[in-house]
Amino acid sequence: MTRVIYPGSFDPITKGHMNIIEQASNIFDEVVVAVLQNSLKKEGLFTLKERLEIIKEIYKDINNVKVITGSGAVVDIALLHNCKVIVRGLRNSSDYNSEVTLRQFNKDMSNNKINTICLFADTEYQFISSSAIKEVWKLDKDISKYVHPIVEEKMLIKKRGL
Repeated sequence: MTRVIYPGSFDPITKGHMNIIEQASNIFDEVVVAVLQNSLKKEGLFTLKERLEIIKEIYKDINNVKVITGSGAVVDIALLHNCKVIVRGLRNSSDYNSEVTLRQFNKDMSNNKINTICLFADTEYQFISSSAIKEVWKLDKDISKYVHPIVEEKMLIKKRGL
């Protein structure tokens, strides 16, 4: 069985992320979506627990997508879950440049046990980022084109609570 890990902060998960998960789930036997806290960013829109619950709800009926959380190095989480490959999504050349660096660090930190593959987001998702979605949302603009209805609902609930 070929199991891969797709790590990210997913704050919030976008249709771009979902496009990469869909592609990976059509190629590999199991995709482990690892919802992580980005140590370089302050607290996000959703807590780690909220993001985990949202993504689990979205994928509850997809048998080969498993959603987890963890802390520490992605390579350690990957090895813990018997994943030999990290899946990353590419939107543009900036993504490519950072992923090349991350790939080498992950390979080194795992003593060559973990490799990275990159999947290209479909054209209609190449400009979408979680940061941009949050900006559009803060401006009270429609985000339904960019996120799953569950995410949109949770963001509207958040807004009412702010």
